[in-house]
This record gives sequence, structure tokens and C-alpha cells, in this order.
Amino acid sequence: MIALSTSVAAFCQTKKITVDDIWMNGTFATSSARVGRSMADGERFSLMNGDGIAAYSYKTGEKVADLCRFADMEGAQGIDFQSYALDGAERQILLSANFTPIYRYSGVSDYYVYDMAMRTLRKITDGGKQSLTTFSPDGTKVAYVRDNNLYVMDLVTLQETAITTDGRQNSIINGTTDWVYEEEFAITRGFRFSPDSRRIAYYRFDESKVRQYTMQMWGSLYPTDYTYKYPKAGEDNSKVEIFIHDLKTGTTTAPALGSENDQYLPRFNWTNDPQKLCVMRMNRLQNHMELLLVDAVSGSVSTIYEENDAAYVEVPETLHFMQDGRSFIISSERDGYNQLYLCGIGDGSMRRLTQGDYDVVRVCGINEKEKTIYYTAHKSSAINTELLAVDYKKERTKQLSGEAGSYSASFSNGCRYYIGVYSNANKAPHTAVYDNNGKQIRTLQDNAALQERMQEYGACRKQFGTFTTSQGTVLNYYLILPEDFDSTKRYPLLFYVYGGPGNQQVVNEYRGGDYYWFHMLSQQGYAVACFDGRGTGGRGSHFKKMTYKRLGEYECVDAIEAGRWFGRQPWVDESRIGIFGWSFGGYLSSLAILKGNDVFKAAIAVAPVTTWRYYDNIYTERFLQRPQDNAAGYDDNSPLNYADRLQGNYLLVHGTGDDNVHFQNSADMVTALEAAGKQFEFRIYPNKNHSIYGGNTRQNLYLLMTDFLLRKL
Repeated sequence: MIALSTSVAAFCQTKKITVDDIWMNGTFATSSARVGRSMADGERFSLMNGDGIAAYSYKTGEKVADLCRFADMEGAQGIDFQSYALDGAERQILLSANFTPIYRYSGVSDYYVYDMAMRTLRKITDGGKQSLTTFSPDGTKVAYVRDNNLYVMDLVTLQETAITTDGRQNSIINGTTDWVYEEEFAITRGFRFSPDSRRIAYYRFDESKVRQYTMQMWGSLYPTDYTYKYPKAGEDNSKVEIFIHDLKTGTTTAPALGSENDQYLPRFNWTNDPQKLCVMRMNRLQNHMELLLVDAVSGSVSTIYEENDAAYVEVPETLHFMQDGRSFIISSERDGYNQLYLCGIGDGSMRRLTQGDYDVVRVCGINEKEKTIYYTAHKSSAINTELLAVDYKKERTKQLSGEAGSYSASFSNGCRYYIGVYSNANKAPHTAVYDNNGKQIRTLQDNAALQERMQEYGACRKQFGTFTTSQGTVLNYYLILPEDFDSTKRYPLLFYVYGGPGNQQVVNEYRGGDYYWFHMLSQQGYAVACFDGRGTGGRGSHFKKMTYKRLGEYECVDAIEAGRWFGRQPWVDESRIGIFGWSFGGYLSSLAILKGNDVFKAAIAVAPVTTWRYYDNIYTERFLQRPQDNAAGYDDNSPLNYADRLQGNYLLVHGTGDDNVHFQNSADMVTALEAAGKQFEFRIYPNKNHSIYGGNTRQNLYLLMTDFLLRKL
């Protein structure tokens, strides 16, 4: 528990934060260092700017070469290039322009190839925009997806070859993924060249049996319908297959992955052997995962890794095949915490490389020559993220990061340098170049101006603590108190919640947006708190997976416990406790004010799930199984079934163009509340997606929520 002084900021005269400062004026905009991409030698990185693309030294930061200048490119005039990639030999540059988004991670663009030696620029195709355009390892080809078909272009002959021809919208997808794979498995590029560039492996999705969801789009005389395939919990999925096409012979083979279609293939990639493809396979309930090794010539399949869990198996953040061709590194929670393991291919051997009761967050670099892995982890606490290095030959671990907070790192090729970003809850991000021993070489961006503005506006007052629930669970929280806080007075309290499986909000790192809104509310006399309850991340798999098959139950219990614990503090007005959340947080805030109607006076729910029966099957079934298997898990904690318990003030917000959490959730919540005779407030944002963003929308939303709290809390 934190110790509270009588007045933490009475001596400060700070500027007042407004919603316009946060969402319109850029008052608290973070300056991000443009860190570029490592080049093959590991000594230089490439970076795109308004003039072109250049190579810079990691050590000095000086420009060492111009790779291309847009003004010198014949045919480049008037083209606004948005992204780039170098081929393996660093002789060609792939450039994209005119990006049009599709879903959260995907979109289509026009693509061009620039030959640095010949100084020629040519558009890949005039056949229409394409997506996911990628060089082959030898740089002689590019592959891409257009109109749900996979193509390969020979960059020497300029011949385009259609690898597939049966692609059709809302039916057959080749070379990329359907909506639910993109959203829940975070994968869009559904093809991979073999290391020798001879073969290409690719996904084929048959989504013809997946039911459609239609959103009406407003703004014209007759609204239009946007229809796409969305598999809800318990409903049919796409049939997913993987094929291997031999670019030399023109033949396509299907690996013998079995006859089971109701399963997932969330990852596939080539090993360092150009004839060996690794495919990850998971059953529909996602509690059994296998790595299958496919022989690209014969199509034969063998299992090289297998994992089972009483709840579910996470898709590994790390799966790295070693250059020796005999082993791979994988992340797993099999021992209770997310750790790294070195596994043999074919011999079943396994050795744990990281030790300790903490979760590894991410692998940042692997130096096979030095037998060293660089990674981030919650070593000291779930709220902190350290940067560590393990020598897996000598079995020695050292910490590269310094003071408590949050660290991330991007290593150069060969891991001689890394670009590291550090922040803490009250310190803006600091980006610098370091050597692989953690010694800072030079600063790239210190955000000193932002840090000064944070001081001017009093936005450096987040503090951390813990409390113990009546069930004996210790939970982390953060707290932002009024700037003129006096412990002898009593204050209204607003909780911010998310609470979804594996998510963390109580972290010792800089966050913008809501962070400043919470400080704005504190300047108006509110205390703001956030806690991470059971089911959240950073504390091992038992803590995270205890909500399995009962999603929402423990999370809501902990929210009510948090309200009651804080309500007992002498400086909290227990009659004025509110709760706010978005998405899963909107689900939790809705459930909390209904089940905890004696605790919470007001709740704001933005884009909430109101029944998990309406959400997609990959996410929902991972935590609840199918509705056919666990109906009570879906219904016992649905806010729709507790609408008659509403006693306080409830604000419901949703965008009609939300392709993730459908507007249907809020529409049915309105129906349930009306049927129960309850009064509430409801705001609709036409055509806005799950982020409710664009134009003045965010400003409008936060003014709405501020006004609601001032009136109702």
C-alpha cells in the first residue's frame, strides 16, 4: 500500500489540461526517434525520409550513403512513397504508395522496385493494387496478393505468374488470411519463400461456410451495406490449408496434414533447410499445439514439438530455427511462466534457457555465434520490464537495463548494437543507441520538451501500490490523485479497467491519451485508479488462466473488491465511485455496475462486448470453449442478463462501423435495459470502428465522458 501525504501538490501552480490539449492540439505529442532498419553488415541502418532512403552509422549516426533520392528517380514525381524494403543483397528497394486499409493490420498499395545500380524505377504491375509484396531471398522475384490470389513476378523477365486463380471475395482467399486470423493470430502475410527461393508455401482459406455479418454504412441517400465473413463463437470457421508451389517445375503439392478441418494453422515458416517447412497446428479449443516438419519434396510430415495445457496454449511469441539445422528456440508457458527453450529437431530434446519465476516478454535479438539471446522480461515485478541477456552455453544471465521502468530493444544484424527505448510511468520515452553490453553510445530522442510540458501541467503524478482482496489475492494498482490532494478530505474515485486475459494496464511505463485525461480529471477533483485483477498478464500462467471457462467472473469479483477496498480508505468518498472501460473494459465496467450496484455510482462502457456469444470464435473459445460445450460460461456473466440490477448512472457508447465488437452488442444492451425499465445514456458514432477515431470524434467522445462524470459522479 502507498503512503499518502497530507498534500502532494499544494505548492504547485500547474496549467490546466483540456480535452483539446489531449486530442486536438498535440500538446502532449511524443517525439519518436526514427530508428530505421538494420542493414546486413550490422554496422549501418537504413532510413526513409522525405528526400529518399539513406544508410547511417549506428555508432556515429552520420549518413554514410544515399541509397536512393526520390528527386533523381525518373517516374517518381508526384508519388508519395510510404514504406520500403531492401532485398537480401541490398541492391534493390521495394517501395509502396497509395495505401488503402482493409482491416486492422491489412491493406493494399501500389508497389515499385528501384534498382540502385541501374537507377531505374518501375511499377510492379498495372493490374491493380496488391498487398504484402515481398522479395524472394535471392532478390530475383517478388510475391504478392491481388484479389484473393497469389502472384509471383520475375524481376528479370517481368513475367507475372498466377500461383492461384480461384480467389473470390467472401469465399476463397489465397496467400493472406481471413478476418479472424488477422485479428486474433495477428498474421496477414500468408506466404513464405523457401531460403533458396525455389518454392513458395502459402495459405488457402475456404470461408464459403463462414456466416456473414453486415454493417450499414451511413452518409448517402441510401446507406450501403458492408458484408464480410465473421465466425462467431461456436460457428463454422474457414477451412485452412497450406500448399507448396515449386516455382521451377510449376507443380503444387499439399502436405499430408491430416483430414481434420476444424483446427487452426496459426503459423508456418521455412527452416534453414530449403526443403523443410514448419507448420504449427492447434486444435479448435487451442489446448493442444504441435509443430509439424513438412518435407517439401515428398509432402511427408513428422511432429517435432508438442504441447498440451488444461486451459489453452498461447501461440509462441518466439519460434526461431537455428543455423545448425538441428535445433530451434521456442517460448512456452509449460513450466508456469513464459520462458525460452532450446529444442532438438527430431530427437525430442529440450533445455530451458531462461530461469526464474517471471514471464519473458519478447526476444529482441539472437546471436548464435556468441550463444547469446537478448530479451525483455518482468524479472523484478509484473509492472516493470527489464532487458536481459542470457549466454545459453555458459548458462549465465545478465541485466542490461538500469533503473526501474519499461525497456524495449531492437538489435542490429549480428547484435553488436541495439536501439533501446526506456520510460517509466512519469517519464517520457528516451531512445538511444547502445552496444550489446548496455553501454549508451548516443541519444536519439530524449523527449525533454515533452517532459517539461508534463511538469508544467502536473502530469507526473502516477504512483503504484498493492492491496489484498478478501480472498487473499494481492493485486497491483496505480493511482493518480488530485494535484492539491489532502488526505483529510474525501474525493470521488474513478476506476479505469480493461482486465482481459493476459493484458496489463498497471505497468511502469509512459502512456499517452487516457493518461492525460486521467490527470485532467484529477485537476477537477477526482482520484483515478486502475488495477490488474485475476486473469491479467505478467504474473505467470496460473494467475492468467484461472479465469478459464468463467470469463468475467473473477474479473468482476476483483473489480467490486477493488471498489470496496478503496471505498474504505479515509480519503475516498465511497458514495461516489465510478468505473470506465473500453472493449473488454467496457464489458467489465458494465458487469461491475450491475453486479456491484451497491459499490459503483456510475459506469462508462465504450464498445463493450455484452455477450461472448457475439464475439469471434478464436478469441472466445480459447477462454470459454464453445457455447455448445460451456453455455453457463457464456451466460452467467453476460451483462445482458443483469440489466434489471442497474441502480447507478450508465453511459453506453458504440460505433456503428465496429467490425471487431459489433454494434449488435450495444443494441441488445439497450433492449435489455429498456425491457427492465432502466434509464441510461447512449451515444452512437455512425460508421466509426472499434477505435472511434477520426476528425473530431475523439474530442467529442472525451468531452461527452467528461461531462457525464461531472454530472453523475
